[in-house]
Amino acid sequence: MKLLRRGTALLLSFAIVLGLVGSGFLIRAIAETALEWYNAKYDNLSRYYEIGNSSDGPAANGDNEVFADGDQYDEIGGELNILNWGEYIDPELITLFEEETGVKVNYVEMTSNEEMLIKLKSSDCVYDMCFPSEYIIEQLIASDLLLPLDMDKIPNAKNIMQDKLEITNSFDPGNKYSLPYMWGTVGILYNTTMVEEPVTSWGILWDEKYAGQIWMYDSVRDSIGITLKYLGYDLNTRSEAEIAEARDLLIAQKPLRKGFGTDNMRASMINGKAAMAVIYSGDAFVCMDENEDLAYAVPEEGSNVWFDNVVIPKSAKNIEAAHAFINFLNDGAIAARNTEYIYYSTPNQAAMDRLDEYFTGSETYNPPKEVLDRCTVFHDLGDFVSVYNEAWNAIKMK
Repeated sequence: MKLLRRGTALLLSFAIVLGLVGSGFLIRAIAETALEWYNAKYDNLSRYYEIGNSSDGPAANGDNEVFADGDQYDEIGGELNILNWGEYIDPELITLFEEETGVKVNYVEMTSNEEMLIKLKSSDCVYDMCFPSEYIIEQLIASDLLLPLDMDKIPNAKNIMQDKLEITNSFDPGNKYSLPYMWGTVGILYNTTMVEEPVTSWGILWDEKYAGQIWMYDSVRDSIGITLKYLGYDLNTRSEAEIAEARDLLIAQKPLRKGFGTDNMRASMINGKAAMAVIYSGDAFVCMDENEDLAYAVPEEGSNVWFDNVVIPKSAKNIEAAHAFINFLNDGAIAARNTEYIYYSTPNQAAMDRLDEYFTGSETYNPPKEVLDRCTVFHDLGDFVSVYNEAWNAIKMK
């Protein structure tokens, strides 16, 4: 469970064992000191562990109701089919929701937005809720595949930060069909023992002194997008000439690249096997937790700010349970526990109020306004996406 940060948990466990089996004063003192330090640093964690243990339910630990209409949700029953990214929710929260509502949750993992889009467009779609990214939500709305959310059944939506809703409004006008679940930026994770100069520009990804030490993200929109920003263009451009310029620059970068990667980049960076990687902020935050030599930067040219939102497909069968689960996820205590597990940024202010400075004080997890002001969300490109795909194929084949 990621709620206990890795190194801290190991130290604490070791100290407790020593205190239990040792008889010497020094050993007991070490154990007691470790416990005192841990309790001081994480004095707010008890509220997370109490979730579901109180006779009053999860709401006893926060200012918000977990369920819109109290005990009536105890009798929802049925099944709730969820389509989401892998390792993108604390599994214990699913268990808690099942216990509170009698709903059987079937959690199916997806590997890409495009995979999810195909499944939702299928005539035999079985999913009651899913977590697509911004540009896919635009496609789903245009295809009339989403059910408008009933906000009367999601009172905890009031916890979502207004500035985040203003951003998501750009791809879901009025936030009619979706609510933000997690969000973050795309930037450069770098090893400070290998990279001495400040990382302020995407141009460092083309610096020959880092040949063979540069990871690029294996995603057409992300890799072409940051190259467009480096060139001074819009990452949603529909200019064939600008796409061609970005394509040629990425082809020229090939001798410098360690490769295109996704999850495999994290281990490489944690183990000091590469100098830098284009990566999502949540993954960067996890890596930095494992290796103190790592740092993260969003270059001055700007980048992508991404959102994964929760939606209910029009074909959903258990609409009541879907609304209840969305409301459950937006309870302050639940959302705080979830972001502690995932390490991705929460848009929930009630959750932020419960987090310690390790999260709230990190510009990787909680970037300042000046960073977000130079970032843009991806939008649906319509048929023009074929131009990006052709450029991407040329880049990968070289």
